[in-house]
Amino acid sequence: MTFESVLQAIVLGIVEGLTEYLPVSSTAHLLLGSRLLGFNSPNHTFEVMIQLGAILALLFAYAARLWKIAGSLGSDPGARRFTIGVIIAVIPAVLIALSPLGKLVESLLDMIWVPCVALIVGGVILLLVDRIPFKSRHKDAQQFPIPTAFLIGVAQCLAMIPGVSRSGATIVGAMFLGAEKRAAAEFSFFLAMPTMAGAFAYVLYKNYKTITFDQGGLIAIGFVCSFVAALFVVRAFLNFVSRHGFALFAYWRIAVGTIGLIAIAIYGAK
Repeated sequence: MTFESVLQAIVLGIVEGLTEYLPVSSTAHLLLGSRLLGFNSPNHTFEVMIQLGAILALLFAYAARLWKIAGSLGSDPGARRFTIGVIIAVIPAVLIALSPLGKLVESLLDMIWVPCVALIVGGVILLLVDRIPFKSRHKDAQQFPIPTAFLIGVAQCLAMIPGVSRSGATIVGAMFLGAEKRAAAEFSFFLAMPTMAGAFAYVLYKNYKTITFDQGGLIAIGFVCSFVAALFVVRAFLNFVSRHGFALFAYWRIAVGTIGLIAIAIYGAK
């Protein structure tokens, strides 16, 4: 573990935390950032496992609400419906991840042009979505009907394509299903907890025997930086998107994706 690798882990951890819950695709930013910094992570283990920091930041920010929901499961039908809805929403992604299609999706991580194109396409979609006068029927993330939660989970599956953005897919999907912007973003947060925790556990299970002491140290550094950066984003994003929409994130996606494609054209995909 060198000073250079530690610095790279810090930068990538901050990038993960800042982008995980924004509709800009943390995966795309980590893949492009790793290429730019010359950081090599076998099987992309580092990129996935530092998501744990972002997960814990979300749990920390929502600890009071989660505790309240857990405490009222026995007496509140709404709390039970919400919990069941989140669980059902996770199922489509789990089924795809464990199917042969999951391996095909994993192979896309090595095709650096894929997240660049997905960033641009997703940015254009966000610009269009920002201009659609949606009629909101659901203004509370904890009161989404179970079928709505399931369909949002189906939309989340699109995020398995690098560069699509898990938060972007779920938020846009929820809005098309009648959710108000803030409620859509908040449900995306709740859905992220089991989804990302599952992805972390799955990657750890597959790779724990090959993780060296140095790799573990870099993952720990990235985890801490991810936690701090994500905590800042979680607390600021809901208010921002409620007031300003998605245009800023759309233009950012298009800019990063375009710069990535230009770099590939000049320097090659390796």
